[in-house]
Amino acid sequence: MSHDHPHDHGHSHAPTSFGAAFAIGTALNLGLVIAELAFGYQSNSLALVSDGVHNLSDVFGLLLAWGGSWLATRRPSASHTYGYRRASILAALGNAALLLVATGGLILEAVERLFSAPAVASGTVLWVASVAIVINTATALLFLRGRAHDLNIRGAFLHMAGDAAVSLGVVVAALLIGHTGWLWLDPAVSIAVAILIVWNGWGLMREALNLALDAVPAGVDPTAVEEYLASLPGVTDVHDLHIWAMSTTETALTAHLVRPSAEPDDKFLMAIAHDLEARFDVQHATIQIERGDGECRLAPAHTV
Repeated sequence: MSHDHPHDHGHSHAPTSFGAAFAIGTALNLGLVIAELAFGYQSNSLALVSDGVHNLSDVFGLLLAWGGSWLATRRPSASHTYGYRRASILAALGNAALLLVATGGLILEAVERLFSAPAVASGTVLWVASVAIVINTATALLFLRGRAHDLNIRGAFLHMAGDAAVSLGVVVAALLIGHTGWLWLDPAVSIAVAILIVWNGWGLMREALNLALDAVPAGVDPTAVEEYLASLPGVTDVHDLHIWAMSTTETALTAHLVRPSAEPDDKFLMAIAHDLEARFDVQHATIQIERGDGECRLAPAHTV
């Protein structure tokens, strides 16, 4: 069996540190939660209270994502040979579950108040929600550069960007209530908040669940990978090919290549590892070379 785990490629295996971004974002949102809940109850605005509750879930979500990112940087040990990189996947999965669970109660209360909406102090709602737009936008920007390559960071970014949009909706509702007196707009906005939470949370949940179940990461084409491996010089068969996520930023691969006339060749393995990373963003490749003298017990497609 031949293994190749390149450690000299262009980007580091360790996730980029977002510690400062998490600390700042958590502090800002915690202050926002206190303000929204206090003024929401004072002004009798369910939209503001629901946004405060959602932001509270975001505080827990940021802490969860922060913990996952920190654990992912810990070094491997004898008992955890891959380290704790998978913690980032679990954090993303927990984050999505938190969002979806927090939505149910908001929808129920909003539906009840939709038919008996009390008076709302729209002026208070207006300025508190305006502050929320600034804080949520600023927090989202802290995670802007990492969202494309890390599902855990993308979850934090989407929460904050979505909250900024939700707060904008609250401002619009407050302005409309002030001009029209239509009190039903406040719970209606709450329902819109819940729909937006479900929309963002479900996409995050689905992708995180797939990674937790060792599905091929999004963006990696397993057919193209197999075709590449089969096209290598001297290779007559490819089997036992597995591609999975080690973390929200790193992908691993194992495969058996049959090369009847093969001799031990480190350069061949290094070239495969380099190409897999450059073409398919696979950072950890383990390749087993076989001569094909006997049938490998892992060759059948249904065998894992």
